[in-house]
Amino acid sequence: MSVTHVQATPPGTRDVFVAALREETTTWLFVVKSLLAFYITGWLAMRLALPQPSTAMLTTIIVANRQTGMVLAKSFYRAIGTMVGALAGFLIVAFFPQERVLFLTALSLWIGVCAGGATLYRNFKSYSFVLAGYTAAIVALPVINNPLEVFNTVVWRLSEVLLGIGVSAAVSDIVFPSRIRDDLRRLCRAQFANFIDFVQRAVCGKVARADLENAHLRFVRDAVAVEDLRSSVIFEDPEARARSGHMLLLNQRFMATSTTLQTLHHLINRLKRKGHEVAADALIELYRPLAGALDAPIEAGAAARVLLPRLDDARQAISERKGALRANMSSAYDMLDFDTGATLVDRFVDELYAYVETASQLQAPRLFGSVTERVRFERGNDYFGSALTMVRTSLVMGVLSFYWIVSAWPSGASAMLLATVFAGLFAAAPNPAQWVLHTSLGFVLGTCASFICLFFVLPLMDGFGLFVAGSAPFLMIGLAMITWPVTARAGVGYCMGFTLTIAVRNEMSYDVVFFWNDTLAQYIGLAATGMAFLLLPPAIGSLWFRRRQLEKLRRQVRLAASAPLPGLRARFESMNHDLFGQIVSQTERGSQASRHLVAWTLSVNEVGRTLIELRSDMAGRPLPEEVREAIERTIDAIAQLYEHPDTAAYIYARDAVAATTAMIEGDEAMGLLLNHLNVLRLAMLDEQSVLAAYMQAHPPAQGVAHAA
Repeated sequence: MSVTHVQATPPGTRDVFVAALREETTTWLFVVKSLLAFYITGWLAMRLALPQPSTAMLTTIIVANRQTGMVLAKSFYRAIGTMVGALAGFLIVAFFPQERVLFLTALSLWIGVCAGGATLYRNFKSYSFVLAGYTAAIVALPVINNPLEVFNTVVWRLSEVLLGIGVSAAVSDIVFPSRIRDDLRRLCRAQFANFIDFVQRAVCGKVARADLENAHLRFVRDAVAVEDLRSSVIFEDPEARARSGHMLLLNQRFMATSTTLQTLHHLINRLKRKGHEVAADALIELYRPLAGALDAPIEAGAAARVLLPRLDDARQAISERKGALRANMSSAYDMLDFDTGATLVDRFVDELYAYVETASQLQAPRLFGSVTERVRFERGNDYFGSALTMVRTSLVMGVLSFYWIVSAWPSGASAMLLATVFAGLFAAAPNPAQWVLHTSLGFVLGTCASFICLFFVLPLMDGFGLFVAGSAPFLMIGLAMITWPVTARAGVGYCMGFTLTIAVRNEMSYDVVFFWNDTLAQYIGLAATGMAFLLLPPAIGSLWFRRRQLEKLRRQVRLAASAPLPGLRARFESMNHDLFGQIVSQTERGSQASRHLVAWTLSVNEVGRTLIELRSDMAGRPLPEEVREAIERTIDAIAQLYEHPDTAAYIYARDAVAATTAMIEGDEAMGLLLNHLNVLRLAMLDEQSVLAAYMQAHPPAQGVAHAA
């Protein structure tokens, strides 16, 4: 595609009006659909004589989302969490039916485990852990004085929650559905067009090192966003599920191609900085055919398949140029650098072709064939941070339990329930105390609206129709707040507070004393959770946690150096992107900490991927024992450097790379291994890399003087 940038004309008044109208239509369509699900669920719960229709109605609020796939995914995981939590609550009551202390201790530990599990996963998988803790509480706490009713309570709570889930899914899928697959398709097309444009500019020499770092940030966000949407879109329809494997493969090939491009770009920059212009210019000339091949109107909506024959021609042209360019090398050192770069060019072209081919298959109206390469997007979970969350949540629930036992407060169960929900729901938030504060403000507003509706509006009305007319205006306020980013957290709290305190039943109760007593208990539960997050800050978002995650990111080099090779490329790339995405979300963009993080990530990506390629090529050929041992020592030394970076480890790894390179120099049969070692050597000697902090005025080992 063309890299000429035309100044965009500002949108006209009509375009602005149409865009605003479209956004408002989407907002109020969400409000109407949520109200429809809310009241249909309430009507069915009353017709079925369920004891707490408000539980079913609250479920519709919790799973509400503008997109159908999100509602279905959230409903699916909520159903799983609800069933697991109901079983856990049943077992806790069964084991400790007359031991209140042991009963509440076991319940507190279970809720803590669920909160810890919620921090290990993203999206709605995390939410299933929250529901497992919350459901155990709503099953077990009401029967603490009457354990023989636990089975009936389990049946009622499951019926109410699953009813709300089923109605929400049906309404979202039938009434003007908003398909998440459309958003995923747009995101994948934008990701593809942006990446092809970036590659085209890179091979034209228009990308500086700083631009590469910014591009890496965008690539990470795109890769994680695609995976997040893919994990939800599979709930929408069979076609989305059929394409899921191809989307995983596309994302994996995107990550692999971007890593190889990064390595190639760094190699040429290093050669230029060292004054090795002959090899660097030859490599630029070698991949120049790619610039013309990628100059296609992808941004105008052209399908990815138009690039495939052009890439074939470029690959042929690169192959034909290689011999002549190599013959122009004036020294053995230049020839080694050229061979190293040419290997990277070949790998990059092959990976780019595979990426474009997968994109063209996904863009086709019908999907033919199955995925031959099975990959998985692995997440970088931190179990120690999760354990800290578990301890904090268990302590909060334990303190509330102790207060309940000592005070014998009749509404203590309400405080426990609200604390359970908020402690689990915000356990994985970067700043949970702030989240609890905003949501609590909305909760207070929701309870005030509920008080006005319950005691001043509903007593004047009779029948379900008038109940809808009297309560809908109050609920619409909270639902509209959810759609606005500034008030989204408060909107969730408003809807939860309104639904919980209005306590819809077949026979409504208008007891003011009970209302405020129960509401006060819920406020205490909220306050206890907020205080816990202030006094016992979560690991997520803290400086300690960022350092720990950075250490885990560096340990990815050890993974590349020692893990079994089958599936290692996909595992390495996906875990790197996920870890980086977690850490960068907790640092200020453009700050020194963010730049330091990007530098380490680029280094880990390049070195780790090179180690994987080196190990793969070693595994496919017989080697002299001394050579194999030398390469394995070098790999281990590099992994040790990234695990515990310091000057001594750097010098040891640098000299190990130099010594192994010198050992196999001149052996044509080991040319491919030599190329991988040369990439590692140049990366170790890069004075602009993050490893420069560990360099000393210490001459490198003999045999690599040309790169010093």
